[in-house]
Amino acid sequence: MFCLFFIVLCALISTFATMNNAKELVETIVKGLEEKKGIDISVADLTKIDGAICDYFVICTGNSPTQVDALTDSVEETVRVDRGEKPVNIVGKENGQWVAMDYTNVMVHVFLPDAREFYDLEGLFD
Repeated sequence: MFCLFFIVLCALISTFATMNNAKELVETIVKGLEEKKGIDISVADLTKIDGAICDYFVICTGNSPTQVDALTDSVEETVRVDRGEKPVNIVGKENGQWVAMDYTNVMVHVFLPDAREFYDLEGLFD
């Protein structure tokens, strides 16, 4: 009986630690976006959605492809320096309209204004 209790307790602690780490990662990502003047930064909490691909979406707008690139570079550098983490994958940098950065439990989406309006990721969770 004690062994089962211990296993459940360890699982709860692990889950709490993972959620806390994700929240800290989100804060670091937002810091990187703010450093390069990201526009309309929003965080979507997906933790209550069964089967969600991650715990959080961080969504931001840049005014030009150059700013979108600067925002993604800033996030990558800030997270690497502050948390020692690198994204698993980055897609979309070549077109500069929508860049997605995969940090496993957090996805970062940096859009140009028209692309953000068209894809309306926030609308998926309303």
